[in-house]
Amino acid sequence: MSVIVVEFITLDGVVDDPDGSAGTATGGWAFRHGREAVSGDKFGLGPLLETGTLLFGRATWELFAKLWPGRSGEFADRLNAMPKLVASRTLTDVGAWQNSALLHGDLVEAVSREERDVIVIGSIGIAQTLGRHDLVDEYRLLVFPSAVGEGRRLFDGAAADLQLVSSTPVGAGVLGTYRRSRA
Repeated sequence: MSVIVVEFITLDGVVDDPDGSAGTATGGWAFRHGREAVSGDKFGLGPLLETGTLLFGRATWELFAKLWPGRSGEFADRLNAMPKLVASRTLTDVGAWQNSALLHGDLVEAVSREERDVIVIGSIGIAQTLGRHDLVDEYRLLVFPSAVGEGRRLFDGAAADLQLVSSTPVGAGVLGTYRRSRA
């Protein structure tokens, strides 16, 4: 089992509000580079879409649950069919998006027990928590040529030693795949 965090990120490390849906002053920075920069399997998840499980926090799950169930096509169909875990202290019903289930108990313990690969999309707090507990095996970061100056950062106050595995141009950005360095 691996934990893979996938994020849209700016040159200055901001992961907050890439689509502008949160209404922040700097939001929408990823989508300013065109739809082709953010659509489809930009993170190269491929087979993981068949064998893994998605892990979301409440806010990201609610956003995705409004958008994805009504979409179709190869990527959308695979994303919709995947099992989804939702970490939330407030949600009681996750039936709005098929194959979603509430994660019960402690996040770190639940992820540690998971047998499938876990893919965290967005969900900054979850990514940060798992990173602080040294549970993230791989980061796939789609870096956009924008610097927004403010907003939540993926590695906000946390240290991480990572190895670059690959870098691939993707539209206006670059997909960097980094794995945890093991000392």
